[in-house]
Amino acid sequence: MEPSNFNSNPHRRLNILTGEWILVSPHRNKRPWQGKTEKSAETNLPSYDPSCYLCPTNKRMGGGINPAYKKPFSFVNDFSALLQDVGNESYENGLLYAESESGICKVVCFSPDHSLTLPLMTVEAITDVISLWQQEYAELGSKEGINHVQIFENKGAIMGCSNPHPHGQIWAQHKIPLEVEKKIRQLKNYWDKHNKSILQDYLGQELELDKRIVLENEYFVALVPYWAVWPYETMILPKRKIAHIGLLTEPEKKAYAEILKDLTIKYDNIFKTSFPYSAGIHQAPTDGKEHPEWHFHMSFYPPLLRSATVKKFMVGYEMFANPQRDITAEQAAETLKALPKKHYTLF
Repeated sequence: MEPSNFNSNPHRRLNILTGEWILVSPHRNKRPWQGKTEKSAETNLPSYDPSCYLCPTNKRMGGGINPAYKKPFSFVNDFSALLQDVGNESYENGLLYAESESGICKVVCFSPDHSLTLPLMTVEAITDVISLWQQEYAELGSKEGINHVQIFENKGAIMGCSNPHPHGQIWAQHKIPLEVEKKIRQLKNYWDKHNKSILQDYLGQELELDKRIVLENEYFVALVPYWAVWPYETMILPKRKIAHIGLLTEPEKKAYAEILKDLTIKYDNIFKTSFPYSAGIHQAPTDGKEHPEWHFHMSFYPPLLRSATVKKFMVGYEMFANPQRDITAEQAAETLKALPKKHYTLF
């Protein structure tokens, strides 16, 4: 049985997906805030912005012209962080090491409507986004030299998003990224020991306890992970153990879209603002190897802490020692679960 004083006293929790610890300090929740505040996100955006380089028919920053797209649209990023043809070079000089890295970066426009975000899109429109994610994962992952495909979204200016048009990104690359390597190690260790998915067992325990479940439908669950770092961090998990989104059935794809919409509505409803976050899908690498240990999942890392203007910063102790949070995962889940599934702008 979990100690009752964990809701008020400092303690550490283990992230079973990375093997790292998080310090939880719920007693700090009442401290006064006199630090930096952020501007609330702009919500009254037009459906079409002639100056937006992601809107249909507009000219992009790199010179290309967007088609008059009606559904989700993807293109190679005009200012990619990764490039395809960089050769295969390495450098070693004493304690100095470097090696070339190749890949492809793409932008995914979720909707032709400049004013929409995922919580304001229809389930059908979000399903179309998932279909495009599936297509990109398959096509990019099948390319020679592409061993990992990272699908993600940065929403909101305070998350570094430079354009409010609804969009995400996909970075496909040769090397397996560091965070994914950590998860591969943890997932594989558990699989080799138990011949089961660690996330499948974890999800079963969370459903039984029902202390951190935010949303549930026939095929998916949204919960606040026991080891959550960000104030209102969540994870979406399919109930069926599948390694990547390409394996979703049509009913599962619709259920995924439904829980994406409901969760992001709850985020917006917390502080009645367009809630910023970074969200990413972790799924099996595309390195041609068997990955029976993988159970795909999507994580949301939202920074807002106390209001639409107060952000959680990772500084000081968190940068030099250990991640830390003030509200417990259970408190965050309780707040999220209690919020309506109807968007605050529609009341």
